[in-house]
Amino acid sequence: MLNAIYYYFTQGKYAGELTSDMTEIEQQIKQAVTILKNGGVVAYPTDTVYGLGACMTDINAVDRIFQVKGRPKGMALPVLLADLKQIEEIVTDFTPAAKRLAEEFFPGALTIILPKNISVPDIITGGGKTIAFRIPNHPVPLALVKGLGKPIVGTSANLSGHPSVLTAAEVREQIGDKIDLVIDGGRCPGGIESTVIDLSGEKPIIRRQGAISIEKLIKILPDIITV
Repeated sequence: MLNAIYYYFTQGKYAGELTSDMTEIEQQIKQAVTILKNGGVVAYPTDTVYGLGACMTDINAVDRIFQVKGRPKGMALPVLLADLKQIEEIVTDFTPAAKRLAEEFFPGALTIILPKNISVPDIITGGGKTIAFRIPNHPVPLALVKGLGKPIVGTSANLSGHPSVLTAAEVREQIGDKIDLVIDGGRCPGGIESTVIDLSGEKPIIRRQGAISIEKLIKILPDIITV
């Protein structure tokens, strides 16, 4: 995974985006994994905006996410995964429609909602019966999930009601004194939050319009409803 990080920032699509050298980013990732394993909270770059993360199954750490953001407890939190296998671990049924979307848009800026299984703590879902998840197209969160061995919270690293943040400096300005580490991966290349599609009911519903256009989704699922 660290080799993927090196390629991403030196040879790949976003070459030149990194603000620090590879040794430093590797050290930050290793430090972040240790923090996550010990119940801490970290901010990290993604393919869309900076995210605020904790181990999905650590209830105290997840509770701290709500406190840091000033987010109401009843609001569900999305999670980030590293691969398709992890989807089976958090949902009751990885439906054919979800599989088609995942094959087309993962890794990428699409968040899918499906019924959760019992391994997902209620605090993540706001007491609801569904879980929102995606696989980001960025090596830093992927390395964090793989290093931790579990999904991480994938909410945006900003105060609730404030604009999403695209740089480590903006994270520090809003919440830097409330969390354990900010991984500086340069400016996020996307700048627009993920599109959220709800597949937990009879019809697919767009819950949030974002980086993946509705037109692209309709090509896969023609019966999509927007709200």
